[in-house]
Amino acid sequence: MMYTSMKDADTPCMELTPVLDVFAARWKAEILWHLRARPRRFNELRRLVGPVSQKMLTTQLRALERDGLVQREVLVRSPIRVEYSSTPLAISIHPLLESVYQWWKRRWKDVERARQRYERGG
Repeated sequence: MMYTSMKDADTPCMELTPVLDVFAARWKAEILWHLRARPRRFNELRRLVGPVSQKMLTTQLRALERDGLVQREVLVRSPIRVEYSSTPLAISIHPLLESVYQWWKRRWKDVERARQRYERGG
């Protein structure tokens, strides 16, 4: 869903939705995570991110570029290379991603236990 301004969001939950769409949609966080250290080429990103299709990775990179989080640079060499890197805006999200990662490292067992209880029906 596209918002023209934060005034379009009626509730705090709705205000969070466009925020999460910027960096938490499928594959976006992984892409940003792997760009945090240095620029990467497309195929390198594809290997690092995991089982993502070429089409989906392209779609998500374009969305991140559109939102100002990723810079796409064509390097005129032989052969021509394309690199993707974090913008200053993306760098400002890195601490948030690191916090989420640290939370997961501390709490993944709790999540796994909850999933197992759910699967057992209670």
